[in-house]
Amino acid sequence: MFKGHPKGLIPAALANMGERFGFYTMMAILVLFLQAKFGLSGTDAGYIYSGFYFSIYILALVGGIIADKIQNFKGTIFTGLILMSVGYLIMAFPTPTPVANVPLYLSLSIGGLFVIAFGNGLFKGNLQALVGQMYDNPKFGAMRDSGFSLFYAFINVGAIFAPFTAIGVRNWWLSKSGFKYDGSLPEYCHSFLSGSLTPESEANFRIAAEKTTGTSIADLTSFSNEYLNVFNEGFHYAFGVAIIAMAISTVVFLVNKKNFPDPKVKAAPGEITDEIKMEAKEVAQRMYALLAVFGVVIFFWFSFHQNGLTLTMFARDYTDLSLLVFTVGGITFKGAEVFQAMNPIFVVGLTPVLVAIFGYLRNKGVEPSTPKKIAIGMGIAMLGFVLMAFGSLGLPLFNEVSTSNGGTPLADISRVTPFLLAGTYFILTVAELFISPMGISFVSKVAPPQYQGLMQGGWLGATALGNGLLFIGAILYESIPVWMTWSIFVVACAISMITIMFMIKWLERVAK
Repeated sequence: MFKGHPKGLIPAALANMGERFGFYTMMAILVLFLQAKFGLSGTDAGYIYSGFYFSIYILALVGGIIADKIQNFKGTIFTGLILMSVGYLIMAFPTPTPVANVPLYLSLSIGGLFVIAFGNGLFKGNLQALVGQMYDNPKFGAMRDSGFSLFYAFINVGAIFAPFTAIGVRNWWLSKSGFKYDGSLPEYCHSFLSGSLTPESEANFRIAAEKTTGTSIADLTSFSNEYLNVFNEGFHYAFGVAIIAMAISTVVFLVNKKNFPDPKVKAAPGEITDEIKMEAKEVAQRMYALLAVFGVVIFFWFSFHQNGLTLTMFARDYTDLSLLVFTVGGITFKGAEVFQAMNPIFVVGLTPVLVAIFGYLRNKGVEPSTPKKIAIGMGIAMLGFVLMAFGSLGLPLFNEVSTSNGGTPLADISRVTPFLLAGTYFILTVAELFISPMGISFVSKVAPPQYQGLMQGGWLGATALGNGLLFIGAILYESIPVWMTWSIFVVACAISMITIMFMIKWLERVAK
């Protein structure tokens, strides 16, 4: 599978596994942590989530500029690894819950998220640029798309284990403290402590609380304080596990530095490096093409990255999680976070299939161009949200199931099957494999050599703009019927697909 690829591909992918582990740990639990820790509404948590993901990708543009300016990709990447480790350390420190001074501790958490985002900005785009430079050698040029697909799949191996680790650590800590997991209890606890529960909701709260302890509870105030503290300590410790993975990635990167290209080194015969400059007209055409693609994919990322926001909320509020419970080593794995493992599992499983299919089509001379693959991916993503819209018909409004709004959480029998989300994640992953690795490949191929880091950062900057709109999903989720929320993303993906289809011939010409 790795035959014909540069030897630096595998260590680059391994170095990225720790970053992916931390990223998917954050994606799996960030919104749930913010709500359980600080009692935030989904909309308020969505603002922070959206801002964090915006920062992760927009700072990649800054990281690209820095690397291009100093021409030290490896040093920039190493600095990013260190900063991300520091950020996870800040998030891992177990501060008390309920939080006595919300502005102070929320600001501390946001500060930790910013450090992670800045480190990621120095790391992510520049490592992708290094991988792209490996394929600038004509010896490996024909394998560029396949190389980025393998790189994309390989790094997702780490992402598979992150959500399960987060769930396992949190539920282990709950069990050690004499509690069982119940995703509805943090909101119940915050609502009870704030005095906003109705008598009927308070009765349901007592039933849920006694179920998680296995004993009768006389003092719901003491229970609420203790459960919130233990629940969130588990989240803090889950963030701490990411630090270990980052340390491993740092060692892998340092040991294999010699296998990565260096723009400062004079090129081998026939190899393109940053020392070669194109004519201004060609540079302009390539930049226009890249900017056009960047503009279109904003709508895709606005939809796709709902997986850690509204789709995670949907898993908690409307999905029957009792069908996804399993126990390993005495630790019970149950929680909305489990769905975050599905995307990387599907990435790893489907990538060899797609690589084989594209390889077969390439040998036949009929492989779709990279822009066509991106357009196809956007159409596939649209189908994923069509499935969610149909599967959500008839579900009650969020206010009717939210205890903080006087509602009552749905009983398991009234919730939808987890196969709805599983099917949606499968479809969205197929779409992702047509778009994300192909987009990175397109950027590395089309970007003028002297702007490789900047344009990889530009791709991530477009992702940032899409992520900056994610909070709209949270607002819609809490305001309108759920099926209508998914319909908005159907429209967004359709716009992306149609727009890029109109540009395919131009993009193919520029990429030649």
